Amino acid sequence: MDLTPIMNSTKWNELRLAMYNLGDFSPRFRTRCIENGYLAPWDGEWFCHFRECGYEIIEWVEIETTSLEQDRAVLAELSAIHVPGEKIQNGYKIYGYARVGQFIDYI
Repeated sequence: MDLTPIMNSTKWNELRLAMYNLGDFSPRFRTRCIENGYLAPWDGEWFCHFRECGYEIIEWVEIETTSLEQDRAVLAELSAIHVPGEKIQNGYKIYGYARVGQFIDYI
């Protein structure tokens, strides 16, 4: 599986701070590890937990939204920082890596 990094530490940190700063609208997230495929359990602590193991191992992060208001707030922040990702059924998926030849749009 040939993967190319499409996010860097600066962008991951922008995402972390944007989600943390949403206050009451701060969503839960889960990450997938690029090294072993581990899917982390859902977590809501963006300030420390999101960066605990380093950004370079995040293949992608799913961001869960549970209300229309929260979804709108999250989308506004994601659009402002312009990250590679897509809308999914229960929120958003932000990509840290892409497969060679895979098209990834930006939010």
